[in-house]
Amino acid sequence: MARRIWVAVKPQARKEEIVRLAEGEYRVSVHAPAKEGKANEAVIELLANYFSVAKSAIRIIRGQSARRKLIEIS
Repeated sequence: MARRIWVAVKPQARKEEIVRLAEGEYRVSVHAPAKEGKANEAVIELLANYFSVAKSAIRIIRGQSARRKLIEIS
């Protein structure tokens, strides 16, 4: 069953990290800038490592160009 989480993205951060804020809500900091989808790619890669799934198992449902995103992990 697919799991959905809300993610608040902080692009161009000094340190890449994932912080769990509440049940189903995370803050993800990435080095990549919020240009040309680079931050989204970095978020997907970081979440894949965090949840131990393939990058193809993670997709952005809502908020493609926003800092707050709805992510589906299958």
